[in-house]
Amino acid sequence: MRGSDVDAALHYLARMIAAGEDPRFIARRIVIAAAEDVGMADPSALQTAVAAAHAVQLIGMPEGRIVLAEAVVHLATAPKSNAAYLGVDAALADVRAGRAGTVPAHLRDAHYPGAKQLGHGTGYRYAHDAPHAVAPQQYLPDTLVGARYYTPSDRGFERQVGDRLARVREILGQAPPPGRRADGPATAEDG
Repeated sequence: MRGSDVDAALHYLARMIAAGEDPRFIARRIVIAAAEDVGMADPSALQTAVAAAHAVQLIGMPEGRIVLAEAVVHLATAPKSNAAYLGVDAALADVRAGRAGTVPAHLRDAHYPGAKQLGHGTGYRYAHDAPHAVAPQQYLPDTLVGARYYTPSDRGFERQVGDRLARVREILGQAPPPGRRADGPATAEDG
């Protein structure tokens, strides 16, 4: 599936089914591949994979082979991106390395007694009151301002995500990092 060879993917699915592999195990691996390998390039792949996993539990085999095959075909033929996977791992690396920082005061809960006296919520901008529902304010802790965890690919739906993200980052006053265009991933022209 990862390599986009739909015929090979169906062949290996058939081998696992014929060998008696637990169809729930196959379904779990399909769900993982939908998130890990297809990702935001086709977000509907995860929905298909989860639906197939539920259907296999509901109907069992031998009919479960049909829904597994549909999920395999969807994933094998879908555009691929692991950008969300890489992004969360980069963010986790920062957190585990102690680069968490303090949540900006304006983002802290101001709904309990004494919070206002601590400055919590002061200066907070409600996103829905701003044009495009994007309120320019600092969201990351001071120590992480400028950090970039998610860099969308130019494949499938993620191309649209990248276009929107570039506009959002511009509204938020976040310049693209060195070696990146404002509208997406680095290219050969970026050097």
